[in-house]
Amino acid sequence: MKNLLKIFFCLASLSILTIGCNKDNTQSEVYLDSEIETLLNAASNNEGKSFFTLPNSDDYENIPSDPKNPVTAEKVELGKLLYHETGLAIHPKNPISTGTYSCASCHFASAGFQAGRFQGIGEGGIGFGYNGEGRVRGSLYEGDSLDVQPIRSPTTLHVAYQEAQLWNGQFGATGVNENTDDGWVYGTPIETNFLGYEGTETQAIAGLGVHRMGMDDAFLTTSGYKQLFDAAFPFVDIDERYDKERAGLAIAAYERTLLANKSPFQRWLKGESSAMSQTQKEGAILFFGKGECVNCHTGPALNKMDFEAIGLMDLVQVSHESFKVSMTDKERLGRGGFTGKDEDLYAFKIPQLYNLKDSPFYGHGSSIFSIRDMIAYKNKAEKENAIVPDEYLSPEFKPLGLTEEEVTLITEFIEEALYDRELNRYIPSSIFSGNCFPFNDPLAKNQMGCD
Repeated sequence: MKNLLKIFFCLASLSILTIGCNKDNTQSEVYLDSEIETLLNAASNNEGKSFFTLPNSDDYENIPSDPKNPVTAEKVELGKLLYHETGLAIHPKNPISTGTYSCASCHFASAGFQAGRFQGIGEGGIGFGYNGEGRVRGSLYEGDSLDVQPIRSPTTLHVAYQEAQLWNGQFGATGVNENTDDGWVYGTPIETNFLGYEGTETQAIAGLGVHRMGMDDAFLTTSGYKQLFDAAFPFVDIDERYDKERAGLAIAAYERTLLANKSPFQRWLKGESSAMSQTQKEGAILFFGKGECVNCHTGPALNKMDFEAIGLMDLVQVSHESFKVSMTDKERLGRGGFTGKDEDLYAFKIPQLYNLKDSPFYGHGSSIFSIRDMIAYKNKAEKENAIVPDEYLSPEFKPLGLTEEEVTLITEFIEEALYDRELNRYIPSSIFSGNCFPFNDPLAKNQMGCD
């Protein structure tokens, strides 16, 4: 009997402790939620959670769009296919690469709509590896003939929240690019700005030409794409309906729907308190508070349409083998390389922060290889690129005084709370050509299991 009483009292005591523990956890969670909300209000002129909330991907009324290219379901359907369509690669430098690459080659879902490697390779690249990191130069291509850019390929995730595109913001005719038409050089991709579209549309149209992709009439007819063009652009003259401009507009409409709206932070914003862990919430408090991250990374995409210099190295300076890069590249000058203004030198566009761990290269030159190292770099605020004069560095690039533990907590928030695990919902099950995608070269097909 005494043993039974002992067991009873032990169980009762354990129950009381458990209840107390749950109560403490609940109180802690309530406090953390309240603290985050207070910080969000302070960072958004009291708009609070709604200021940071992404719309649903089919909520076309609330997805930011170009007035000249309203997002419609028909355009998105067409653009989704064209974006991944390797069959559009009809004018490569070397015929062996015909039909082997697509827009998605440097911006695919499993890499967070980046390239999965430090420098994206379109035409001339072969292979895929595990997640794009295994793509290498094909043996028939010399370094200068590869389809690469002298700067890291930016993500197409959340381009709806960027009126100008690329690290220097050179694509787009509106907003920050008004009165920059002196730099819209004819005979270069930037002349596409004269069409008058925002950056997402401009880049999509220009990109088709830059990467030697086209709208072959026979292919469009036999594949069935013409019907989708008809549905997407019913009021466009038949002589213009199937051209690169319309294809680019459809691709841009699709890109605007690429939103990480199922990430834990977004779910938390919509009322699901348990979507973020306690450590993620603690990281959020630091992100929106002591870390001052929100000064530059704000709004639904946690970005800003500004350009800042933080002294990062360029692609030509990193240890990886890179192609078509040199110390004379205008891209190394950032916004100033486009505008020609001294005050814009070495300043690069502030990026969005979702799904960063999908492609582990950071900065315009892929010089940093982990999210934690990037946060630590900003916390220390000591430039790594000696070529950038101190007087050009952003006032926001200053020591933050974060402890190692606080850096770890902010890392947890960015890596996990801003991570949407279901980006594959944005890729088609197949494309009309029947080709593999995002790559269609023999080695990549084999590695992707798409023979």
